[in-house]
Amino acid sequence: MFIAQNLKIIRHNIPPQVTLVAVSKTKSLADIKEAYDAGQRDFGENKVQEMTSKHEVLPNDIRWHMIGHLQSNKIKYMASYVHLIHGVDSLELLAEINKHASKHNRIISCLLQVYIAQEETKFGLDFNEIEALLQSETFSQLQNIKVVGLMGMASFTENESQIKTEFHSLNLFYQKLKVTQPETSNLKLETLSMGMSGDYRIAIDEGSTMVRVGSAIFGSRNYIA
Repeated sequence: MFIAQNLKIIRHNIPPQVTLVAVSKTKSLADIKEAYDAGQRDFGENKVQEMTSKHEVLPNDIRWHMIGHLQSNKIKYMASYVHLIHGVDSLELLAEINKHASKHNRIISCLLQVYIAQEETKFGLDFNEIEALLQSETFSQLQNIKVVGLMGMASFTENESQIKTEFHSLNLFYQKLKVTQPETSNLKLETLSMGMSGDYRIAIDEGSTMVRVGSAIFGSRNYIA
């Protein structure tokens, strides 16, 4: 009941229009099932093989989110079922996702990862690169993907003012794109994914529509599925 209780508390803090993705990476099948039985349907994994092995045995109405840095040679393993890919950071990766999605006659939803943190280790595109990607002829030809929004991770810091500023800048850019980028068959901006266990409340205050919460639901201990 530990996980179910945590979910209840977090849902109480999250507005109904914000999607909660339970980050289940390294967590056991039993833990995920407890969250599922408590009503959770969106789960995030950062390794394709682990996500696929869980997908094969857990209920088929789970919406699986790929939240880790994605290698192009792993796309084929999840192309038939993945619900949303969060960390797309290049046009080449989008094209590869498109190729595998077409083999399964699917349109795979994706978030473009924006670099907003003041850290060297974070992946992502800057604002100018995002605009150039969306306006490129190559992007316009990708018909088996749909960019549905943006994702960004704040700096790993206890400075809440800095975190707030980073989230705020991403929301401003997201709102700008919604005005300047016309909706097309492969572009419909409706998701702004910001916020994790330590900063999701700040992210929601700054306009996030999707938060990814792991340790606050499952605890910090890792398990093997």
